[in-house]
Amino acid sequence: MRVVHNTGMVTKHKHFPAPIARQHQGVGRPGLQHSSTELMPGDVALGLAGDSLRTLLGSCVSVILTDPRRTVGAMCHIVHVGSPNAANRHNTAYGEVAMQEMFQRLQGVGILAQRCQAFVYGGGNMFPGIASGPQVGDRNAQWVWDFLHDHGIAVVDYSLGGTSYRKVSWTVGTSEPSVENVSIEQGGFQ
Repeated sequence: MRVVHNTGMVTKHKHFPAPIARQHQGVGRPGLQHSSTELMPGDVALGLAGDSLRTLLGSCVSVILTDPRRTVGAMCHIVHVGSPNAANRHNTAYGEVAMQEMFQRLQGVGILAQRCQAFVYGGGNMFPGIASGPQVGDRNAQWVWDFLHDHGIAVVDYSLGGTSYRKVSWTVGTSEPSVENVSIEQGGFQ
């Protein structure tokens, strides 16, 4: 099945439904500290209302899980699909480990992941025309899609596939993350 998201990015899917990230402390409302976290590949982060989470994606996929009231949010930056071998069993660059880490962090603040809503971004083909067959980004996106479906987590927004980087940023408590497509030539956070 081919699905086109409103950004024009395309992905294929069957179903619809760590290292410590760098944190920067900033002042939000008077007297209240909010953190700003930039996730690098393999990072997992948890934020409370007012905290900012952001990452830059190519073929990797980011999942944001939040409770329906948007009081808590968790984000991961998945590099590899599935489960790692025994030597990497705690490496959150792997999808299975990253998602379980997010589930544990959410549970630690009283939120069940299965009651969360998901936002899914990334899975781009960063080397178009070079390789034949399934691309890394397609495999990453499909694995995440299937994982969320298998765990009964509703996907409320997504932008997958295509040939651009994506800058994803979200302040916990706002309605939806901001996703900016950036050409391969531009790349990176400015």
